[in-house]
Amino acid sequence: MAPSGLVHRGKRKETVMPAKSKAQQRAAGAALAVKRGEKKKSELKDASKDMVESMSERELRKMASTPRKGKPEHASKS
Repeated sequence: MAPSGLVHRGKRKETVMPAKSKAQQRAAGAALAVKRGEKKKSELKDASKDMVESMSERELRKMASTPRKGKPEHASKS
């Protein structure tokens, strides 16, 4: 089994980062709904549109399921 945070896809490894803010978690959840066919891509905004293209369903599910307790509404830019 892969160490925590690593996802094996064939020959390459990808790091799945947990959501850093509630806003990022919501964006991941919206992108996941599009991947599952529950929403139309045209209903999404900026970050979630990018997530649909750049992340797998598994990566989105992990980011969207991050515990919310202690998360800021928006991540700091530093």
